[in-house]
Amino acid sequence: MSKAAPPAESQHHAPAPSPSRGDVRASRLYLLSRGPILTLVRRTLSVVALVVLDVVGLALGIYLALVLRQVVYGELDIFWNLLWRQEREWLQFVAPITILVFAQAGLYRRRERRPGAGRILASLIVVALVVLAFGIGTEYHFTTSGLIPTSVVVSALTIGLLRAAYESISAELMRAAGIRRRVVLVGEGETLVRLRRSLAATRGGLAYEFVGAVAREGAPGLRLLGGREELPLVLEQVRPDEVILAEADFDERTVLEVVEQAHRKGIKVRLAPATTELLVQRGEYVPGEGAPLFELRPPVLTGWDWAVKRTFDLVVGVLVAVLLLPLWLLIALAIKLDSRGPVFYVDRRIGVGEREFGMLKFRTMMAGAAETQADLEQANEAGGALFKIRDDPRVTRVGRVLRRLSLDEIPQIVNVLRREMSLVGPRPLPLRDYRLLEDWHRARYAVLPGMTGLWQISGRSGLTFDDLVRLDFTYLENWSIWLDVTIIARTIPAVITRRGAY
Repeated sequence: MSKAAPPAESQHHAPAPSPSRGDVRASRLYLLSRGPILTLVRRTLSVVALVVLDVVGLALGIYLALVLRQVVYGELDIFWNLLWRQEREWLQFVAPITILVFAQAGLYRRRERRPGAGRILASLIVVALVVLAFGIGTEYHFTTSGLIPTSVVVSALTIGLLRAAYESISAELMRAAGIRRRVVLVGEGETLVRLRRSLAATRGGLAYEFVGAVAREGAPGLRLLGGREELPLVLEQVRPDEVILAEADFDERTVLEVVEQAHRKGIKVRLAPATTELLVQRGEYVPGEGAPLFELRPPVLTGWDWAVKRTFDLVVGVLVAVLLLPLWLLIALAIKLDSRGPVFYVDRRIGVGEREFGMLKFRTMMAGAAETQADLEQANEAGGALFKIRDDPRVTRVGRVLRRLSLDEIPQIVNVLRREMSLVGPRPLPLRDYRLLEDWHRARYAVLPGMTGLWQISGRSGLTFDDLVRLDFTYLENWSIWLDVTIIARTIPAVITRRGAY
């Protein structure tokens, strides 16, 4: 796999790591915290209720369409039982399709994000087209051509009315039960006052309960909970459902720190945006609020996705280790013939939770290379917390070939199997680079480091270190197993073309 930079093969010791923690995607902290559990229960009940209402509305709509057909054809002696038998034939086929199409259309999203009646009608038209195509394909004999469009219109009305009643009744029940979104505002002065006023006027979803503000000075109508540097303690004590951040009052790095601190507590973050392009373009707009808000999703924390990722890592890791065993032996022989020293090299890196671990590599430098690291600092061609030299004199002839093709990274499969790394993730930095990190960079250590990542497929030699960290944040915010597969697939041509590697 490709790598971030030709690191010095150093044996320095890392600074004391932060308190031990694992990959946040594997952690149960978020899933078992108060907010997500209550949200999951409410969301499950809401989705079940909507599905039931949609099926009832669909059944009622089809039945009324059958009744209308009888009336139009002058058959006033309606056989209700016969009509019901006809409907059951349709319903058992149409209902599952309708639920799937509605889900795809976002009609089971949270209250604030659910589209309205127009989407219901459009979705039912899609269902009708599917039913019509199936009927034509199976040579089903339709008794009348008007039944399907009539069913679409009537079902849209019945489902729309049932959903409207549900929205109204459930909102009133939640207000009566005192269910609110407990929120902490983070910002300064007049910005907080305007934000509170706008949010208090909202009519979408649950009402807000303003617990207080995190700011340098208090704001009218808001209890001062502490300063920005006290946010972790405030979140621990107050345990709000959401943190809403007035972005205009902070620089980008402070915004990133606030987001990380809240997500580690399992607390939802929403941003009242100004110009933080990095986060807004990765956020999800929340309609229906009194002020424009973007929800900033934490890295994927669901246990099922994490289990899939670990299974993927283990299966692919074992296959790579077995299938490439002949290549391992050839590389080992070449290293021994080219220079004195061991075949493998244990490179001390900083991994998940900012803990030091030994990353296994094929040796690519001459023996004693670590002692010359300090002498080469003035030749460093990279900025920030990176060390790069295009023609590093310590690299052996075989080592140069291995680095160009990223074959020296293959032994990291062992780290993957030992759960110290993943196939895909932020690249682990050498100790020298880690010491130069700024605080806002450290969110990249919330997940297992990877053998490859977005750095490796983005022409990294032409990017600054801050740009590379932003790529890590992009990966964290958008992680999925399919993103991992895509990165692995794109790493192979990146390695072959030697893009961004030296």
